[in-house]
Amino acid sequence: MFYEDLSEYDYQDEDAFTDRESGFYALWYRPAYTRLNIGWLEAGKPYSTGSVPAAFVAKLKAVQDVQWMNVCLGLHECDLCPEEGAPEGNGEVRIPGEAGIAYAAPFLITHYITAHGYRPPQVFIDAVLAVDVDAWASTRWPDVPFPWVPDDAERMLE
Repeated sequence: MFYEDLSEYDYQDEDAFTDRESGFYALWYRPAYTRLNIGWLEAGKPYSTGSVPAAFVAKLKAVQDVQWMNVCLGLHECDLCPEEGAPEGNGEVRIPGEAGIAYAAPFLITHYITAHGYRPPQVFIDAVLAVDVDAWASTRWPDVPFPWVPDDAERMLE
C-alpha cells in the first residue's frame, strides 16, 4: 500500500490503540489532529534513501515496543523483499509532530529504514527524537502511549 510521504492519511477514519499487555482492551476515537503519511512504501514506487541517525532508529524501535496502533487481523508483507522470508506487519505507529499534526507510519517502517535504506522526511526524524519513550513506556491501561487521545475516546474495557 503506497502513500506519498507527508500526504494526508485517509486509510482509516478512526485511530485505535490496543493495550499492549492484555492485547484485548482497546480505545478508539476520531482524531482532531491531521495525520500525515510517512513510510508507506511499495515495490516499483520511488522513495527517499539515505542515512539516518542511529539514535533515531533506536528510539523508533522503542516506540514500536510500547505503542500498538490500528492493529489489524491480517498481515502486510514487505513487497520490497524477496518473497521468501519477507517480514510482515499488521499495525501502525503514531508520532506527534507540531501542534495539530501526527505522523502515521506502517509498523514495517523500521524494516524499510534498516533493510531498504529508506530515509523519512527530517520532520518525522525530529518528531521521533522528541518522543519521551520512558514516559510512554510507563503508561498503563487505560492510558496509552500517545499524548493527544481525547477524554471522550471510546474504551473497550472487557
